[in-house]
Amino acid sequence: MTTEQPEKLVGALVGGLRVLRYLSAAPSGVGVTRVARDLQLNSSTCYNFLKTLVYEGLVTFDEATKTYSIALGLVELAKGVLEQGSYVRLIHPHLRDIARVHGVTATLWQRTSNERVVLVDRADTDSSVRVHMSVGQRLPMYIAALGRCMAAHSGLDEDELRRRFDSLRWDDKPPFREYLAGVREAGENGYAIDAGKYVKGVSTVSAAVLDEFGKPAMAISAVGFSAQFSGDALKRLGVDLRDRAALITRALSGGRG
Repeated sequence: MTTEQPEKLVGALVGGLRVLRYLSAAPSGVGVTRVARDLQLNSSTCYNFLKTLVYEGLVTFDEATKTYSIALGLVELAKGVLEQGSYVRLIHPHLRDIARVHGVTATLWQRTSNERVVLVDRADTDSSVRVHMSVGQRLPMYIAALGRCMAAHSGLDEDELRRRFDSLRWDDKPPFREYLAGVREAGENGYAIDAGKYVKGVSTVSAAVLDEFGKPAMAISAVGFSAQFSGDALKRLGVDLRDRAALITRALSGGRG
């Protein structure tokens, strides 16, 4: 996934946002000299950015230590978005784009208790023939492409993973060694593919969204009929999902993804 750069970037806005992101990642207040040095900004310019952000209530200045920190104004700025659908609302445009570009049903799965996932959002392709999935649907966490991605970041050893795998039901269940190889590939590539194993005739591609501890919290998946994919279509879809999942991970984990 790529975002087009506008013909002309507004330098002051870009600089101010860089300062905000820097301060949001800092464990404590930071002085203007260090901010300027770390971001390779002119000291005077950096000082003006910080003073403007303080005036707008997005940053606070500690007179005693002469340092700057993120202020509650930033929380107020995000409050409306967080209250109106939280992360689901923020992620939905990605699902919509995936569905449109690749002609698939794009889904967002949330990890729940008892090692299951629940479908919390979806975007459908415009095609009259598509795979139907219902919000609220639940699946075992380690099934299909989604499960391979979750398993890749679960920290489970081979024996523990085998026990979970043995209880799963597939239309065409793969041997455990084949499943394990897919888990390892998911860890290396950032996405996993299930070509008709979980449901015959249906292919799924998934990528995990990680929390601040590097554990799988959600997954974005794309589902379509196997016959519609040719050449490297599944690989291109996987790369797109991987890049979007990484972007979402960084946003939800405070830039640590």
